Amino acid sequence: MKAYKRLLDYVSVWTTSEEGSDTVPSAKREFDLAHKLVQELHEIGVANAEVDDKCYIYGSIPATEGCEDKPVIGFIAHMDTAPEFSGKDVKPQIIENYDGKDVVLGDSGRVISVKDFPHLTKLAGRTLITADGTTLLGADDKAGIAEIMTALDEIIKEGLPHGKICVAFTPDEEIGSGPDNFDVERFGAQYGYTLDGWQEGEIQYENFNASTAIFTVHGVNVHPGSAKDIMVNAQFIAMEINGMIPENETPATTEGYEGFYHLYNSEGAVEYARLTYMVRDHDREKFEKREAFLQEIAEKMNEKYGEGTVELVINEGYRNMKEMVEPCFHLIENAKKAIENVGVEPDVSPIRGGTDGARLSFMGLPCPNLGTGGYAYHGPMEHITVEAMDKVVEITKEIIRIYAES
Repeated sequence: MKAYKRLLDYVSVWTTSEEGSDTVPSAKREFDLAHKLVQELHEIGVANAEVDDKCYIYGSIPATEGCEDKPVIGFIAHMDTAPEFSGKDVKPQIIENYDGKDVVLGDSGRVISVKDFPHLTKLAGRTLITADGTTLLGADDKAGIAEIMTALDEIIKEGLPHGKICVAFTPDEEIGSGPDNFDVERFGAQYGYTLDGWQEGEIQYENFNASTAIFTVHGVNVHPGSAKDIMVNAQFIAMEINGMIPENETPATTEGYEGFYHLYNSEGAVEYARLTYMVRDHDREKFEKREAFLQEIAEKMNEKYGEGTVELVINEGYRNMKEMVEPCFHLIENAKKAIENVGVEPDVSPIRGGTDGARLSFMGLPCPNLGTGGYAYHGPMEHITVEAMDKVVEITKEIIRIYAES
Protein backbone atom coordinates (compact mmCIF):
# COMPACT_ATOMS: atom_id res chain seq x y z
CA MET A 1 0.00 0.00 0.00
CA LYS A 2 1.27 3.47 -0.88
CA ALA A 3 2.14 5.77 2.00
CA TYR A 4 -0.45 8.39 1.06
CA LYS A 5 -3.25 5.83 1.26
CA ARG A 6 -2.21 5.01 4.78
CA LEU A 7 -2.17 8.73 5.58
CA LEU A 8 -5.74 9.14 4.30
CA ASP A 9 -6.77 6.26 6.53
CA TYR A 10 -5.01 7.59 9.63
CA VAL A 11 -6.31 11.16 9.38
CA SER A 12 -9.86 9.83 9.69
CA VAL A 13 -9.05 9.01 13.33
CA TRP A 14 -9.36 11.98 15.69
CA THR A 15 -6.21 12.16 17.84
CA THR A 16 -5.89 15.80 18.92
CA SER A 17 -3.99 15.98 22.22
CA GLU A 18 -5.34 18.12 25.06
CA GLU A 19 -3.31 20.80 26.78
CA GLY A 20 -3.84 20.95 30.53
CA SER A 21 -4.93 17.33 30.77
CA ASP A 22 -3.64 15.37 33.78
CA THR A 23 -3.96 11.97 32.10
CA VAL A 24 -1.56 9.96 29.93
CA PRO A 25 -2.28 10.06 27.10
CA SER A 26 -3.86 13.49 27.35
CA ALA A 27 -6.90 12.28 25.36
CA LYS A 28 -8.18 8.67 25.41
CA ARG A 29 -9.04 8.95 21.71
CA GLU A 30 -5.31 8.61 20.94
CA PHE A 31 -5.71 4.91 21.79
CA ASP A 32 -8.09 4.57 18.81
CA LEU A 33 -5.26 5.10 16.37
CA ALA A 34 -2.78 3.20 18.54
CA HIS A 35 -4.82 -0.01 18.47
CA LYS A 36 -5.30 0.37 14.73
CA LEU A 37 -1.54 0.76 14.19
CA VAL A 38 -0.64 -2.23 16.35
CA GLN A 39 -2.97 -4.40 14.29
CA GLU A 40 -1.42 -3.10 11.09
CA LEU A 41 2.10 -3.71 12.38
CA HIS A 42 1.14 -7.31 13.11
CA GLU A 43 -0.29 -7.66 9.60
CA ILE A 44 2.91 -6.46 7.89
CA GLY A 45 5.09 -8.74 10.02
CA VAL A 46 6.10 -6.82 13.15
CA ALA A 47 4.91 -9.65 15.36
CA ASN A 48 5.97 -8.20 18.73
CA ALA A 49 4.28 -4.81 18.31
CA GLU A 50 2.17 -3.72 21.26
CA VAL A 51 0.79 -0.59 22.90
CA ASP A 52 1.38 0.04 26.59
CA ASP A 53 -1.04 1.55 29.11
CA LYS A 54 0.21 5.08 28.34
CA CYS A 55 -0.38 4.77 24.56
CA TYR A 56 3.22 4.19 23.45
CA ILE A 57 3.64 1.64 20.67
CA TYR A 58 6.84 -0.39 20.50
CA GLY A 59 7.88 -3.04 18.00
CA SER A 60 10.92 -4.41 16.21
CA ILE A 61 12.02 -6.50 13.25
CA PRO A 62 14.89 -8.94 13.90
CA ALA A 63 18.04 -8.57 11.82
CA THR A 64 18.27 -10.67 8.69
CA GLU A 65 20.88 -13.41 8.56
CA GLY A 66 24.39 -11.98 8.49
CA CYS A 67 23.33 -8.55 9.75
CA GLU A 68 22.98 -9.39 13.44
CA ASP A 69 26.02 -7.27 14.36
CA LYS A 70 24.89 -4.16 12.49
CA PRO A 71 23.82 -1.00 14.35
CA VAL A 72 20.26 -1.14 15.68
CA ILE A 73 18.34 1.76 14.11
CA GLY A 74 14.92 2.98 15.23
CA PHE A 75 12.24 5.17 13.66
CA ILE A 76 9.74 7.26 15.63
CA ALA A 77 6.66 9.34 14.81
CA HIS A 78 3.79 10.72 16.90
CA MET A 79 0.08 9.96 16.71
CA ASP A 80 -1.46 13.13 18.11
CA THR A 81 -2.27 16.28 16.16
CA ALA A 82 -1.87 19.89 17.27
CA PRO A 83 -4.53 21.37 19.56
CA GLU A 84 -4.27 24.80 17.91
CA PHE A 85 -6.80 23.79 15.24
CA SER A 86 -9.47 21.13 14.90
CA GLY A 87 -8.34 17.63 13.97
CA LYS A 88 -11.81 16.09 14.07
CA ASP A 89 -13.74 14.94 10.98
CA VAL A 90 -10.90 15.60 8.56
CA LYS A 91 -12.03 15.66 4.93
CA PRO A 92 -8.98 15.40 2.65
CA GLN A 93 -8.87 16.95 -0.82
CA ILE A 94 -6.77 15.15 -3.43
CA ILE A 95 -5.67 17.25 -6.40
CA GLU A 96 -4.05 15.20 -9.15
CA ASN A 97 -1.64 16.92 -11.55
CA TYR A 98 -1.74 20.06 -9.40
CA ASP A 99 -1.19 23.23 -11.45
CA GLY A 100 0.98 25.10 -8.92
CA LYS A 101 -1.61 27.83 -8.36
CA ASP A 102 -3.80 28.95 -5.44
CA VAL A 103 -5.78 26.14 -3.82
CA VAL A 104 -9.36 26.74 -2.66
CA LEU A 105 -10.13 24.72 0.46
CA GLY A 106 -13.68 23.45 0.00
CA ASP A 107 -16.39 25.90 1.00
CA SER A 108 -14.45 27.22 3.99
CA GLY A 109 -13.45 30.49 2.35
CA ARG A 110 -9.81 29.68 2.98
CA VAL A 111 -7.20 29.58 0.22
CA ILE A 112 -3.64 28.24 0.20
CA SER A 113 -2.11 31.02 -1.86
CA VAL A 114 1.12 31.13 -3.82
CA LYS A 115 1.69 34.58 -2.34
CA ASP A 116 1.86 33.12 1.18
CA PHE A 117 3.42 29.79 0.16
CA PRO A 118 5.70 30.43 -2.87
CA HIS A 119 6.99 26.84 -2.80
CA LEU A 120 3.63 25.78 -4.29
CA THR A 121 4.88 26.50 -7.80
CA LYS A 122 7.54 23.81 -7.35
CA LEU A 123 4.83 21.25 -6.56
CA ALA A 124 3.17 21.63 -9.96
CA GLY A 125 2.52 18.29 -11.63
CA ARG A 126 2.35 16.40 -8.34
CA THR A 127 -0.66 15.02 -6.51
CA LEU A 128 -1.44 17.48 -3.72
CA ILE A 129 -3.30 16.53 -0.55
CA THR A 130 -4.97 19.15 1.66
CA ALA A 131 -7.88 19.31 4.11
CA ASP A 132 -11.09 21.22 3.28
CA GLY A 133 -10.24 24.31 5.33
CA THR A 134 -12.36 23.42 8.36
CA THR A 135 -9.69 21.26 10.00
CA LEU A 136 -6.00 20.65 9.79
CA LEU A 137 -4.94 17.67 7.68
CA GLY A 138 -2.96 15.77 10.30
CA ALA A 139 0.08 15.01 8.15
CA ASP A 140 1.95 16.22 11.23
CA ASP A 141 2.71 13.54 12.08
CA LYS A 142 0.52 10.88 10.54
CA ALA A 143 2.56 11.23 7.36
CA GLY A 144 5.61 10.17 9.38
CA ILE A 145 3.71 7.14 10.68
CA ALA A 146 2.53 6.23 7.17
CA GLU A 147 6.04 6.52 5.74
CA ILE A 148 7.63 4.39 8.47
CA MET A 149 4.87 1.79 8.16
CA THR A 150 5.24 1.65 4.37
CA ALA A 151 9.04 1.39 4.52
CA LEU A 152 8.85 -1.49 6.99
CA ASP A 153 6.17 -3.22 4.94
CA GLU A 154 8.26 -3.02 1.77
CA ILE A 155 11.49 -4.11 3.47
CA ILE A 156 9.81 -7.22 4.86
CA LYS A 157 8.02 -8.10 1.62
CA GLU A 158 11.10 -7.53 -0.53
CA GLY A 159 13.37 -9.47 1.82
CA LEU A 160 15.95 -6.69 1.93
CA PRO A 161 18.95 -7.29 4.22
CA HIS A 162 18.88 -5.19 7.38
CA GLY A 163 20.04 -4.99 10.95
CA LYS A 164 17.52 -5.00 13.77
CA ILE A 165 14.96 -2.24 13.18
CA CYS A 166 12.93 -0.70 15.98
CA VAL A 167 9.75 1.34 15.65
CA ALA A 168 7.78 3.49 18.09
CA PHE A 169 4.68 5.65 17.75
CA THR A 170 4.04 8.06 20.60
CA PRO A 171 1.23 10.23 22.03
CA ASP A 172 1.17 13.88 23.09
CA GLU A 173 4.16 15.24 21.16
CA GLU A 174 2.21 18.37 20.26
CA ILE A 175 1.77 19.36 23.92
CA GLY A 176 5.45 18.75 24.71
CA SER A 177 5.10 15.54 26.72
CA GLY A 178 5.81 12.92 24.07
CA PRO A 179 9.09 11.70 25.61
CA ASP A 180 7.81 11.86 29.21
CA ASN A 181 6.99 8.16 29.36
CA PHE A 182 9.12 6.89 26.48
CA ASP A 183 10.99 3.74 27.49
CA VAL A 184 14.35 3.94 25.70
CA GLU A 185 15.45 0.53 26.97
CA ARG A 186 12.24 -1.11 25.79
CA PHE A 187 12.53 0.62 22.43
CA GLY A 188 15.87 -1.13 22.03
CA ALA A 189 17.63 0.98 19.40
CA GLN A 190 21.16 2.35 19.57
CA TYR A 191 20.25 5.30 17.35
CA GLY A 192 16.98 6.79 16.19
CA TYR A 193 15.38 9.10 13.67
CA THR A 194 12.15 10.95 14.25
CA LEU A 195 10.14 11.50 11.06
CA ASP A 196 8.47 14.75 12.03
CA GLY A 197 9.92 17.49 9.83
CA TRP A 198 8.64 19.35 6.81
CA GLN A 199 9.77 18.94 3.20
CA GLU A 200 11.46 15.77 1.97
CA GLY A 201 15.23 15.91 2.28
CA GLU A 202 15.29 17.84 5.56
CA ILE A 203 17.76 16.76 8.22
CA GLN A 204 17.62 18.53 11.55
CA TYR A 205 20.00 17.93 14.42
CA GLU A 206 20.09 21.41 15.93
CA ASN A 207 17.12 22.80 17.82
CA PHE A 208 16.44 25.61 20.24
CA ASN A 209 17.30 25.53 23.88
CA ALA A 210 13.91 26.27 25.36
CA SER A 211 12.22 27.46 28.51
CA THR A 212 8.95 29.07 29.56
CA ALA A 213 9.08 32.28 31.59
CA ILE A 214 6.02 33.36 33.58
CA PHE A 215 5.78 36.84 35.09
CA THR A 216 3.08 37.20 37.75
CA VAL A 217 2.24 40.76 38.75
CA HIS A 218 0.41 41.64 41.98
CA GLY A 219 -1.46 44.96 42.01
CA VAL A 220 -3.69 46.81 44.42
CA ASN A 221 -7.31 47.48 43.51
CA VAL A 222 -9.48 50.12 45.16
CA HIS A 223 -12.40 52.25 44.00
CA PRO A 224 -11.09 54.47 41.19
CA GLY A 225 -12.69 57.48 42.83
CA SER A 226 -10.29 57.28 45.76
CA ALA A 227 -7.36 55.53 44.12
CA LYS A 228 -4.69 58.28 44.25
CA ASP A 229 -1.43 56.97 45.71
CA ILE A 230 -3.10 53.65 46.55
CA MET A 231 -4.03 51.83 43.34
CA VAL A 232 -1.34 49.75 41.65
CA ASN A 233 -2.60 48.53 38.29
CA ALA A 234 -1.02 45.15 37.57
CA GLN A 235 -1.92 45.45 33.89
CA PHE A 236 0.15 48.63 33.52
CA ILE A 237 3.16 46.95 35.13
CA ALA A 238 2.73 43.97 32.81
CA MET A 239 2.70 46.34 29.84
CA GLU A 240 5.85 47.98 31.18
CA ILE A 241 7.55 44.59 31.46
CA ASN A 242 6.68 43.68 27.90
CA GLY A 243 7.93 47.09 26.78
CA MET A 244 11.39 46.13 28.04
CA ILE A 245 11.59 43.13 25.70
CA PRO A 246 13.67 44.07 22.59
CA GLU A 247 11.32 44.63 19.65
CA ASN A 248 13.75 42.98 17.23
CA GLU A 249 13.97 39.75 19.26
CA THR A 250 10.53 38.25 18.67
CA PRO A 251 9.48 35.41 16.34
CA ALA A 252 8.22 37.91 13.76
CA THR A 253 11.65 39.56 13.45
CA THR A 254 14.06 36.62 13.65
CA GLU A 255 15.16 33.66 11.54
CA GLY A 256 17.81 30.95 11.25
CA TYR A 257 19.91 30.75 14.40
CA GLU A 258 18.48 33.95 15.91
CA GLY A 259 16.78 33.46 19.27
CA PHE A 260 13.71 35.26 20.59
CA TYR A 261 11.26 36.03 23.36
CA HIS A 262 7.69 35.15 22.44
CA LEU A 263 4.76 36.49 24.45
CA TYR A 264 2.15 33.84 23.71
CA ASN A 265 -0.30 34.41 26.54
CA SER A 266 -1.32 37.38 28.66
CA GLU A 267 -4.15 37.86 31.12
CA GLY A 268 -5.03 40.12 33.98
CA ALA A 269 -7.02 42.76 35.78
CA VAL A 270 -6.10 45.62 38.12
CA GLU A 271 -4.92 43.43 40.98
CA TYR A 272 -3.42 40.57 39.01
CA ALA A 273 -1.69 40.04 35.66
CA ARG A 274 0.34 37.29 34.08
CA LEU A 275 2.64 37.20 31.05
CA THR A 276 3.89 33.90 29.63
CA TYR A 277 6.89 33.88 27.30
CA MET A 278 8.69 31.27 25.27
CA VAL A 279 12.44 31.82 25.55
CA ARG A 280 14.47 30.31 22.71
CA ASP A 281 18.06 30.29 21.44
CA HIS A 282 20.28 27.72 19.71
CA ASP A 283 23.38 28.96 21.51
CA ARG A 284 23.45 27.79 25.13
CA GLU A 285 25.39 30.83 26.41
CA LYS A 286 23.03 33.28 24.67
CA PHE A 287 20.07 31.31 25.98
CA GLU A 288 21.27 31.61 29.55
CA LYS A 289 21.81 35.35 29.04
CA ARG A 290 18.20 35.65 27.88
CA GLU A 291 16.96 34.02 31.06
CA ALA A 292 19.23 36.26 33.15
CA PHE A 293 17.87 39.32 31.33
CA LEU A 294 14.33 38.40 32.34
CA GLN A 295 15.48 37.99 35.94
CA GLU A 296 16.92 41.51 35.76
CA ILE A 297 13.57 42.85 34.56
CA ALA A 298 11.80 41.25 37.52
CA GLU A 299 14.34 42.74 39.93
CA LYS A 300 13.98 46.22 38.44
CA MET A 301 10.21 46.05 38.69
CA ASN A 302 10.40 45.06 42.35
CA GLU A 303 12.87 47.86 43.07
CA LYS A 304 10.44 50.30 41.49
CA TYR A 305 7.11 49.01 42.82
CA GLY A 306 8.08 47.12 45.96
CA GLU A 307 9.39 43.66 46.75
CA GLY A 308 6.93 40.91 45.84
CA THR A 309 5.11 42.95 43.19
CA VAL A 310 6.56 40.82 40.40
CA GLU A 311 7.34 37.11 40.54
CA LEU A 312 9.19 35.30 37.78
CA VAL A 313 9.22 31.52 37.34
CA ILE A 314 11.33 29.97 34.57
CA ASN A 315 10.56 26.37 33.63
CA GLU A 316 13.21 24.58 31.58
CA GLY A 317 11.89 22.83 28.46
CA TYR A 318 14.42 21.10 26.24
CA ARG A 319 18.02 21.53 25.13
CA ASN A 320 19.80 21.63 21.81
CA MET A 321 20.32 18.03 20.68
CA LYS A 322 23.44 19.03 18.73
CA GLU A 323 25.76 18.23 21.64
CA MET A 324 24.37 14.67 21.81
CA VAL A 325 24.18 14.00 18.05
CA GLU A 326 27.54 15.40 16.96
CA PRO A 327 29.50 12.53 18.59
CA CYS A 328 27.37 10.19 16.42
CA PHE A 329 27.69 12.22 13.24
CA HIS A 330 27.31 9.13 11.08
CA LEU A 331 23.57 9.65 11.68
CA ILE A 332 23.75 12.88 9.69
CA GLU A 333 26.25 11.67 7.09
CA ASN A 334 24.26 8.51 6.35
CA ALA A 335 20.99 10.43 6.16
CA LYS A 336 22.57 12.85 3.67
CA LYS A 337 23.90 9.96 1.62
CA ALA A 338 20.48 8.26 1.64
CA ILE A 339 18.72 11.43 0.51
CA GLU A 340 21.21 12.02 -2.29
CA ASN A 341 20.95 8.37 -3.38
CA VAL A 342 17.21 8.76 -4.06
CA GLY A 343 17.69 11.96 -6.06
CA VAL A 344 16.77 14.59 -3.47
CA GLU A 345 18.85 17.57 -2.35
CA PRO A 346 19.67 17.29 1.37
CA ASP A 347 18.67 20.30 3.47
CA VAL A 348 20.55 20.34 6.76
CA SER A 349 19.07 23.18 8.76
CA PRO A 350 18.36 24.10 12.39
CA ILE A 351 14.88 23.64 13.83
CA ARG A 352 13.30 26.87 15.00
CA GLY A 353 11.44 24.88 17.59
CA GLY A 354 11.80 21.56 19.30
CA THR A 355 11.33 17.89 18.60
CA ASP A 356 10.91 14.74 20.61
CA GLY A 357 14.33 13.82 19.27
CA ALA A 358 15.89 16.59 21.35
CA ARG A 359 14.74 15.13 24.64
CA LEU A 360 15.27 11.54 23.49
CA SER A 361 18.86 12.42 22.60
CA PHE A 362 19.47 13.48 26.19
CA MET A 363 17.75 10.30 27.39
CA GLY A 364 20.44 8.22 25.69
CA LEU A 365 18.97 7.83 22.20
CA PRO A 366 20.77 10.13 19.70
CA CYS A 367 17.89 11.07 17.45
CA PRO A 368 17.95 13.65 14.61
CA ASN A 369 14.78 14.59 12.76
CA LEU A 370 13.87 13.97 9.10
CA GLY A 371 11.34 15.71 6.86
CA THR A 372 8.05 14.00 6.00
CA GLY A 373 7.26 16.00 2.85
CA GLY A 374 4.62 18.41 4.15
CA TYR A 375 4.13 22.10 4.75
CA ALA A 376 2.15 24.59 6.88
CA TYR A 377 1.56 22.22 9.78
CA HIS A 378 -0.70 23.07 12.75
CA GLY A 379 -3.41 24.82 10.73
CA PRO A 380 -5.94 24.59 7.91
CA MET A 381 -3.36 25.36 5.20
CA GLU A 382 -1.48 22.12 5.85
CA HIS A 383 -0.57 20.22 2.69
CA ILE A 384 1.62 17.41 1.40
CA THR A 385 2.21 15.58 -1.87
CA VAL A 386 2.04 11.91 -2.75
CA GLU A 387 5.41 12.12 -4.48
CA ALA A 388 7.12 13.63 -1.43
CA MET A 389 5.81 10.86 0.78
CA ASP A 390 7.08 8.25 -1.68
CA LYS A 391 10.53 9.86 -1.54
CA VAL A 392 10.56 9.77 2.26
CA VAL A 393 9.75 6.06 2.13
CA GLU A 394 12.71 5.60 -0.22
CA ILE A 395 14.96 7.65 2.09
CA THR A 396 13.96 5.56 5.10
CA LYS A 397 14.67 2.32 3.26
CA GLU A 398 17.99 3.68 2.02
CA ILE A 399 19.09 4.61 5.54
CA ILE A 400 18.33 1.06 6.63
CA ARG A 401 20.30 -0.32 3.66
CA ILE A 402 23.30 1.90 4.36
CA TYR A 403 23.50 0.74 7.98
CA ALA A 404 23.09 -2.88 6.89
CA GLU A 405 26.15 -2.47 4.66
CA SER A 406 28.21 -0.42 7.13
